[in-house]
This record gives sequence, C-alpha cells and structure tokens, in this order.
Amino acid sequence: MFIGHYAVALASKKVAPRISLGTLFLSAQFVDLLWPLFLLLGLEHVRIDPGNTAFTPLDFYDYPITHSLVGSMAWSLVLALLYYAARRDLKASFIIGLGVFSHWVLDLLTHRPDLPLGLPGNTYFGLGLWNSVAGTVAVELALFLAGLIIYIRTTVAKDRVGSYGFWALNVTLVAIYVANIFSPPPPGPFAIAVAGNAAWLFVLWAYWIDRHRSSVLSSL
Repeated sequence: MFIGHYAVALASKKVAPRISLGTLFLSAQFVDLLWPLFLLLGLEHVRIDPGNTAFTPLDFYDYPITHSLVGSMAWSLVLALLYYAARRDLKASFIIGLGVFSHWVLDLLTHRPDLPLGLPGNTYFGLGLWNSVAGTVAVELALFLAGLIIYIRTTVAKDRVGSYGFWALNVTLVAIYVANIFSPPPPGPFAIAVAGNAAWLFVLWAYWIDRHRSSVLSSL
C-alpha cells in the first residue's frame, strides 16, 4: 500500500480541518517513515525476493518494531500523545492516533501474512491483495480518488501555490506509484532505505500546501 495511505490523510481533513495536511500525512505514513531509518540502523530487515508477491519483490521478513500490531498501536499512542502535548486538543490527537493505526489496517489488506503480532512473535497476518496486481491497483486508486475528492470538497486554494502545488503533489504521488509497478527490483536494502527516507519530502510538501489552502468547514 502506498497512495492508499495518503488517501486516508486526504480524507481525514474532513473530520479534522484544523489539523495540517502535513501532520495528517505524517500520521498516515508514520511507521513507513520510521522503517527506512530502522533499516539503516540494522534494527529491521528486508530482502529482495522476486515473486514474493505479484505486486512487490520485497520480502518483509523482519520489521516488528514498526509493522507489528503491537508496534503500530504503540506508535499510534506515541504520536497522539506528542500532538496532545503540543496542541492540547484531545479529539485531534485521537484522530492522529487513528491515522497512524490505519496504516496497519491497510497493510493487513495488501500484505501476505508477514505482519507480526508482537515483539517478537510467531503469529503473522495479511490478506494478500498483493498477490493480484490488478486488484491492488484498483483498490489503491479507488481509495486515493475517494480521498482526493473528499479533500477538495473540504478545502479551497487561497492562491496558485494552494492549487498548482496541491495538484503537483498528487500527480507526483501517482507517478511514483505507477513507476514502482513497472520498475525492476531495487538493488538492495540500502537503496530501499535511502529512497524511503525521501518520503519525508511529501510531509514537508503537504505542510507547505496546507498554508495556502483554507478549510470550508468552520470547526472539527
């Protein structure tokens, strides 16, 4: 799952108009933003295994800190508490926590049974949508389109940055998604980690865009 996670962030703006889109991006992708760092530190591991699933050649055989059920719940609590400490907004903090946990829920749909229960654990989850390229693309694009529609009905551009910058971001996300489908397997875990860390740029981009758009809703 890639653009499907961003779909959750876009759609969340409707129920949380005062939360920056950058923060919503951060929450929906939080564990995938941490994962490349843990790869570089050697705390989690991945290997290239073409045919592992039809959609991706990556074998996520060791990532309990970020992608286990227990880990996801813990990171949800961490980010929610950090947001509450900064803003003192209980409802918004709860939405941030849900955004983090939504990542595990969507990964459950797409991954083969490689999502561990705990730290560590011998119980793994995954419904395996990645075994179908067509099914994966259809579901993710539908989610992304739905999130995009909800977002553009919830906010309005203040200027050209809010309009062109927003659409450039979304076109970039879809272009990367399509490129990943047709690209050859990455050369190794280090390249994956380096590319994964670039996702922080999308969070910064979303913060920038949010300053140039306003909500059509008056309150949470």
